Amino acid sequence: MHSIAPAARAALLAALVSLAACATRAPQTPPPREPPPADTPLLLISIDSFRASYLDLGLTPNLQRIADQGVRAQWINPSYPTQTFPNHYTLVTGLRPDHHGVIHNTMRDPDLGRFRVSDPNAIGETRWWAGGEPIWIGAQNAGLRGATMLWPGGEAPIRGQHANRSRAFDPKITEIARVEQVLEWLGEPATTRPHVTALYFDSLDKESHDYGPNSPQARAAMQRIDSALGHLTDALAARGELDRVNLIVVSDHGMAEVPVGQRMAVEDIVTPQQAVVTSVGQSIGVAPNPGFEAEVEKRLLGRHDHYQCWRKGELPARWHYGTHPRIPAIVCQMDEGWDAIEGEVLKKSPKNQTRGSHGYDPALPSMRAIFIARGPAFRQGATIPAFDNIDVYPLLARLLGIKPAKNDGDIAPLLPALKDPGARKK
Repeated sequence: MHSIAPAARAALLAALVSLAACATRAPQTPPPREPPPADTPLLLISIDSFRASYLDLGLTPNLQRIADQGVRAQWINPSYPTQTFPNHYTLVTGLRPDHHGVIHNTMRDPDLGRFRVSDPNAIGETRWWAGGEPIWIGAQNAGLRGATMLWPGGEAPIRGQHANRSRAFDPKITEIARVEQVLEWLGEPATTRPHVTALYFDSLDKESHDYGPNSPQARAAMQRIDSALGHLTDALAARGELDRVNLIVVSDHGMAEVPVGQRMAVEDIVTPQQAVVTSVGQSIGVAPNPGFEAEVEKRLLGRHDHYQCWRKGELPARWHYGTHPRIPAIVCQMDEGWDAIEGEVLKKSPKNQTRGSHGYDPALPSMRAIFIARGPAFRQGATIPAFDNIDVYPLLARLLGIKPAKNDGDIAPLLPALKDPGARKK
């Protein structure tokens, strides 16, 4: 055997040691990046059916205090149709209902069947929501934490993930209990609490539907929600955190009165033999049965007493509605103060009870929604002009410092609300 020179032997030994070291160290995956601390949490609150003019009633001193300490808009223009689920998804995606696909509170899809807001299985079906990316999912995709408290659709898995924290809708959870849950989340250390939380109040909507927007019951609900908001801000102030939270209060739409005698059976508009009615109330979706298309068009298209009907592609352009496949062939819009519901439901309804409804033309003053905000990012004591609700989402993304997903909104109308319009994140 030939001997190896000392220098060569040393080089070989060094190479073997290096090779062994490489063999024993598996390729390292960088550890997941820890989310940054939520030093300035964002809290988005919706009060369903809070009409812009309600702020002038003197019934909501805590909401008024938030406005005085921050900024308010003259009003928000809701999207068509002025229904709860379409507009709540618009607020958090910046997409019109025609683009995100939640086109009504009640709708049909050839693959998914029927969607109703009372059906938890439908609400939890991810494909209904796949047309948009809500702000909490966008935040989580950017390495932040998101939470939803009863927000419409907030419990659904969307684009492969749930909100980090969520509570499914339950009308039995009181206004104060909802606030207490949010306070618990916000009371966690900055290293674990949500960066963005969406909170929803529904009691004003329910009482307004049942008794009318000017009823004692609706006013009592308004005051309960306002008291809950006062509890929220007082608790945050007691912790020394109120001025660290960017707090935004919005509504999805307003509410109009439906006087006695102004409800009709939808079967008087079109019969079950002629068509499937995909949605009732104020924005009526009509899908003609095979072979009845011409007959239904002849019967419906045009102006009628208390409503008007269009082909889906011929709806007023200002509604930005009519291209999504879930929208049926014909849409009928009720006049303000009129409802069209199933005949069987109408028979069981109180005959002499004033009621309330939304779902009407977004341009009506009764449909106007609210925008109020306070916090380190916002000016104090300012009022900005009205804007469309698609513009809320770009603001949310700006406050979180994340890149917004594709949306229909524009942050420009909201820049005057900010202390530093040029700053990306405050």
